[in-house]
Amino acid sequence: MRTLAITQNITVDGSIEMLGNWFDPQGQGGADNSDLLEELHRQDAAADGFLTGRKTFEDLRGYWPKQADDGTGISDYLNRVRKYVVSSTLADPGWQNSAVLSGDPVTEVRALKDQPGKDIVITGSITLCHALIVAGLVDEYRLFVYPIVQGRGRRLFPNGFELPALRLLEAKIFRSGITYSRYGRV
Repeated sequence: MRTLAITQNITVDGSIEMLGNWFDPQGQGGADNSDLLEELHRQDAAADGFLTGRKTFEDLRGYWPKQADDGTGISDYLNRVRKYVVSSTLADPGWQNSAVLSGDPVTEVRALKDQPGKDIVITGSITLCHALIVAGLVDEYRLFVYPIVQGRGRRLFPNGFELPALRLLEAKIFRSGITYSRYGRV
């Protein structure tokens, strides 16, 4: 069975909703962030599936394919990886290597996990993440914590949801002050 990993950029106060200017996707390739970018590419190499909800997919599709001079390599990765977008309204994804999952998200993702392959990574897509967390389909949480307090915004875990214990699998600190923690289910 494939690993389903939620990878999120998150603030110290737990927000994954980007309401301010705390996250710059192109800034990840700067000199101070070369170690962060190296980690992102290490994770990309272990994944052959990229899962999103429709809103996040449309945001990504509207930005990354247009980055002709992308020094981060993120646009190359997103153009070549197999993308799965969960949507009941999107008919044509309009981005190479993309497929629309129009059925029940839990059923569709469970079927994806049962297929042979590498990791499936989901980022953004807060509503979809909440559904997959509640359904118990998430195997790992990969959190890039930015040293900022936003004071508002939606959180990774749905209100009232509890996980009695997670196991720390890996932790790193980057030169920029961003930290990375990877947790698995116990």
